[in-house]
Amino acid sequence: MVDDTKHVPAPAAQAHRSTLHFGWSRRLPMLLQTEAAECGLAALAMVARYHGHDVDLAGMRRRFSTSLKGATLARVMEMAAKLDFVCRPLKLDLEHLTQLRTPCLLHWDLNHFVVLRRAHARGIVIHDPARGIQKLSLKEVSAHFTGIALELSPSASFEPVRERQAVSMRALTGRVRGLVPALLQILLLALALEVFALAGPFYMQWVLDQVLVSADRDLLALLGLGFIGVVIFSALITAARSWAVTWLGATLNVQWASNLFAHLMKLPLDWFEKRHVGDVVSRFGSIQTIQKTLTTQFVGSLLDGLMSLVTVIVMAFYSIWLTALVMGLFVAYGLTRWAFFNPLRRANEEQIVYGARQQSELLESIRGAMPIKLANKQSERLTRYANATVASTNREIGIQRLGIAFTLSNQLMFGIGRVVLIWIAAALALKNEFSAGMLVAFIAYADQFTSRAAGLIDKWVDFRMLKLHAERVADIALTPPETEVESAWEGPRPEASIEVRNVSFRYADSEPWILKDCSLHIKAGESVAIVGPSGCGKTTLAKLMLGLLQPTQGEVLFGGIDIRKLGLDTYRHMVGAVMQDDQLFAGSIADNISFFDTDATQQKIGAAAQLAAIHDDIVAMPMGYQSLVGDMGSSLSGGQKQRVILARALYRQPKLLVLDEATSHLDMERERLVNAAVQKLDVTRVVIAHRPETVASADQIIIFDAGKVSPAELKVGRQMGS
Repeated sequence: MVDDTKHVPAPAAQAHRSTLHFGWSRRLPMLLQTEAAECGLAALAMVARYHGHDVDLAGMRRRFSTSLKGATLARVMEMAAKLDFVCRPLKLDLEHLTQLRTPCLLHWDLNHFVVLRRAHARGIVIHDPARGIQKLSLKEVSAHFTGIALELSPSASFEPVRERQAVSMRALTGRVRGLVPALLQILLLALALEVFALAGPFYMQWVLDQVLVSADRDLLALLGLGFIGVVIFSALITAARSWAVTWLGATLNVQWASNLFAHLMKLPLDWFEKRHVGDVVSRFGSIQTIQKTLTTQFVGSLLDGLMSLVTVIVMAFYSIWLTALVMGLFVAYGLTRWAFFNPLRRANEEQIVYGARQQSELLESIRGAMPIKLANKQSERLTRYANATVASTNREIGIQRLGIAFTLSNQLMFGIGRVVLIWIAAALALKNEFSAGMLVAFIAYADQFTSRAAGLIDKWVDFRMLKLHAERVADIALTPPETEVESAWEGPRPEASIEVRNVSFRYADSEPWILKDCSLHIKAGESVAIVGPSGCGKTTLAKLMLGLLQPTQGEVLFGGIDIRKLGLDTYRHMVGAVMQDDQLFAGSIADNISFFDTDATQQKIGAAAQLAAIHDDIVAMPMGYQSLVGDMGSSLSGGQKQRVILARALYRQPKLLVLDEATSHLDMERERLVNAAVQKLDVTRVVIAHRPETVASADQIIIFDAGKVSPAELKVGRQMGS
């Protein structure tokens, strides 16, 4: 943390400052972190937006790189200074929290940052990037607060700016074919339905004012048959409209989900490493919410607005004063909806986040079933899942509580309003200013208007609430994909040499270098073993060679061409790899070796299995190559799983093969067979290993330590092995 902390300002000075008022109030926004360790960024973004620097988390990430290790107080102060804030780190006791200039940052639970919005003698209100807005007693605060706070004040050079990236629906969903024609079709069908709905009250008015007064049976029969036809046509159009909405919804869901998944697969590897699986899965659920809102409510909102206007005009022909009363109810409903909007938005936002965490706990426990059983930690995992479920359920209860309060006020308002409306309309009828038919028709139109107008406001609120889901989808859709060239490589096929030239790498600007000025050159067809202590950067170097990570400095060349210019797709077609955390997928062994290649042949699959020394194991299974591997290879042993993954890499017939502890689960004999088979291939090999037998089979050994390699550390492998 910070060594040179300062004293808390004197209460008198704080009181003097708190008396300054400039005639407006600002609202501290609530931003929930998306990545697992970006609480510092989120907290700083909240304070920045409070002071007028309108920035979102995506913009903060682009400007300030972060890693899974999070940010220290010193790093947060460095970022704040670049945003033109004056930082004042403080070390204080609980009783001095009321003297802090808010909003400010509090260090929480030794590994977290929150924003203090307000403090008083009984407790505090914080904006927690991980949990939302919380009200805590001083006793609860004492269990979390570490005694470190950071006051932030705009410097003299601070200027309010807007850096938030606008989120358009087209950017989120990509191109969708047939959207506009389908919406127009639904709109026309719905418009026809509304015309029939407008005719309904006239039926009652004509029956009461014409048929009953004149006892005209022929007119009654004509009206009855005519409106039966209206009902039939209305039912048919309703069915057609419902089918059109169903078709459009299914089409949009498939296209949007596919577009989003395609973009997800293009994102950099570190994007996945910084997020929980359950959170990513929940973002795809937001696609369905967006789709349902747009398909069922977009057209409805247009019609509600149009029909509200038409209905008001029709009502005005009956009575201006009664129409004004109905309009007053509409305004009151709108104000009530507006008053409930912000609390409802916050409750929905928190429920989405807590629901994602509950899902993450479930998925994590399912994946880790074996170590949980071995450690006998079922009860602890149950506690974690139950706590996550309770937290999510509490947010659901909060939403329901707001809904109950709103429904109660809505029923009282419209119920009393309708009674008063009928009362006044009946009084007018007693004065012969209204006929009985006009009274019934006006009440019917008033009911239509309140229903349509309230629906219009509700849909407006839903569209505003849609921003929550749009922001979650935007974390996927608006994240730049891996660097890719604009056009495919059209030059000659490069030779299979690999060169790392002056490469330095670290995950964030504040992190220590993992690699520093690292250079090495591997000739085509050469076999190189990279050895070194655990944690020295060997796997990071392999990921840089494969294009999974981008160098902070320097370049990686394949055949003398920068792999970024070559294009990652083109490059990876020529590369095979087995990494430490590689996984198999649900399907057969043949599917996994070919990686579900639709043009796979048994001959090619078998050849790859022979090279990986797994063929004999496969044919001994009852279903041979069609044996199912289970979830992530659960039906196979560790050695079998590793050899199937190696066969998958060899199936591609790569020019460059990178093996990161690829034979660590094999016995000595099978490892010897695999090494001998791979040595015969005309392929450049980079092997990361610890076993002397694997290392000795290489043409060259590179001793790697602390992210560096020097010419003196390059040794001939077979000489060392002899």
